Formats: sequence, structure tokens, C-alpha cells
Amino acid sequence: MRTLLVEDDEMIGSSLRDALEGAGWSVDWVRDGALAHSAFADGGYTCVLLDLGLPRQDGTEVLRRARERGDTTPVLVLTARDGLEDRIQGLDLGADDYLLKPFEFRELLARMRAVIRRRDGAAHSVIGGAGLQLDLTTREVLRNGGREALTAREFALLHALLERPGAILSREQIENRIYGWGEEVTSNAVDVLIHGMRRKLGPDAIRNVRGLGWRVAAA
Repeated sequence: MRTLLVEDDEMIGSSLRDALEGAGWSVDWVRDGALAHSAFADGGYTCVLLDLGLPRQDGTEVLRRARERGDTTPVLVLTARDGLEDRIQGLDLGADDYLLKPFEFRELLARMRAVIRRRDGAAHSVIGGAGLQLDLTTREVLRNGGREALTAREFALLHALLERPGAILSREQIENRIYGWGEEVTSNAVDVLIHGMRRKLGPDAIRNVRGLGWRVAAA
């Protein structure tokens, strides 16, 4: 899955990027509010990790403008501002959660999973369609009573499809969801990934809609 990391501190940002990538995320990292606004507007993110004290444009302004244009991407605020009014303002502007620095990385991952679940309308860690489910905590696919481990790319692909079972995702939409900036994407990368998923899950798990893209069956 793909996240936008907005953090101006070089040490914190570098550490978080490396840890998130190690946990299987594709990370786009920006260091000021103006760049964050542009990246946020481009879309394609599963969630956004947003610092508030940013150069050029404050994080609260980035968040306000995103919500005003109707962007519903989950936003987890990461900040050293521990005042009650700061927390209230961030939540009222549309933040989905608020985590004070310093924090444990495992808690950050758990909170990311929680805001993604809420966005998907799920009360627990399993989302899915007809006969195909995804466990957000273990990163396993549940099918025919069994569990199957997934690579980071496979997990990101299946998560994108299972967010809206039955909806068709184009090649471009899938690439935007699973690849970050600077990652080399070959013309057949999505085809190869889906072919591998079909071998693992069965030929009907992910269906091709000729000329449009791919989908999973609706619930």
C-alpha cells in the first residue's frame, strides 16, 4: 500500500520512511506544506501521515484544504504539539487520529490499520468480498477456509481491489495505489502481479474486464 509521509525533520522522516518500507509500504516523503498539498491533491494514497509544524504551509492548512475539496483519505496526524486546543483543532478539521511524538512504531502501524478499517467501514481487521477476504493485521488472504501469506505488492493490489468489491480498477489506478515515486514500473508489471495472484488464489479470484481493468467479485 502507498502512504504520503509529511515530515520536515530529516532524522524522523528518514527513520519513518525506512521503517514503513520495511513493513511493506510504498512511501512518498515530502518535507514542507506546499509540497504536501500538491502530493495530497494528486491522490492515490491509502493514508497520509501528517506533521503539523511545517515550512511554507502549516499542516492544519494542508488538512483543511484537503477536506474542503472532498478528499476522504485517512489522515493520521503525527506531531509534538501536545496542547488540548491543537488536538481539538486537528480533529475538527478532519484528522482521523492523532499521535504525539515520540511514539512506538508498532503503535503507529496499529493506528494506521485502524483508520483504514474505519474508512473501509469495517469494525475489525478483515475486509473482503464474495469468498475472498483480507486480514489487514496479518497481511494474509482468507479464501475457502484457509489463509495464504502475501507479498507487500500482492497485499497492496488486493487491498485496492477489496476496498470496493465489484468496482473496476484500471491499470493506472492500480499502479498509483501500489507504487511510490521513483519506483520503476514496467509496462506489464500489473499483469505479472495479477498472474501470480491467480496462480496463488485461483483463476477467478481477480477478473479481467477487457479494455477497462480488473475487479474482484462483489459481496
